[in-house]
Amino acid sequence: MASSDHQGHPPPRRNLVPQAAASLSPALAIEGVSHSFGARKALDAVSFSVAAGSFTALLGPNGAGKTTLFSLVTRLYENRSGTIHVLGHDVRVEPAAALAKLGVVFQARTLDLELSVMQNLVYHATLHGMGFASARRRALEVLAQASLAERARDKVRNLSGGQMRRVEIARALMHRPRLLLLDEPTVGLDIASRAALVEQVRRLVAEEGIGVLWATHIIEEIAPGDRVIVLHRGRVRAQGDYEDLLRRTATEDISAAFLSLVDDGAGEAA
Repeated sequence: MASSDHQGHPPPRRNLVPQAAASLSPALAIEGVSHSFGARKALDAVSFSVAAGSFTALLGPNGAGKTTLFSLVTRLYENRSGTIHVLGHDVRVEPAAALAKLGVVFQARTLDLELSVMQNLVYHATLHGMGFASARRRALEVLAQASLAERARDKVRNLSGGQMRRVEIARALMHRPRLLLLDEPTVGLDIASRAALVEQVRRLVAEEGIGVLWATHIIEEIAPGDRVIVLHRGRVRAQGDYEDLLRRTATEDISAAFLSLVDDGAGEAA
């Protein structure tokens, strides 16, 4: 199985995914999106894009607005300003078409602990209009990719935290989305489980050409070659390739770059 080179650069096998390479639309395009909860502005004119077949890190401390942004993209909240497009589909104008291209792993775990792994996946697939037989076949495929095929009949409550997260990713892939959103997916995991989860998602980008937006506050999950968006207090403070942020901030590592960008004197979005 192909994997990344640990520098954020996908292996040559990525060229075998024509739909990603040929896509004329970014996997996700957000333009001028703001959102408020009463008098508190959670997002302020946020704009960025995620290219098809790329790993993009949305980096920000807790409370930066990452979860609010995901709620807007997934239509849990309605965006009243700006536009959000998933593979060219406006989520307000064409919500069904947009959501059909989208897979999501939320920060809060949403699996039914009393159902088996297979039951969780099949139930999700039926919500997307898949028949039972095709849903079971697809479930076995995505579980094999996640090295969890042997746990298909186990109740979810008997899995480890890392295994539950891998099942949630498998569930998000059931309907073959072209964009995958992950909101702080490694929270609560040990170091080994966290590293395995990051590697699994990077393989999806490299092998299947899926566009990924990975929201995190953990610096170590970002690698050279990644595209990075720094979100702080609801505003995009910077965006660009990993190396671009180092040059812009005149720092030697992404942790120092991040700290300089979220300082009270940090500049506006690039």
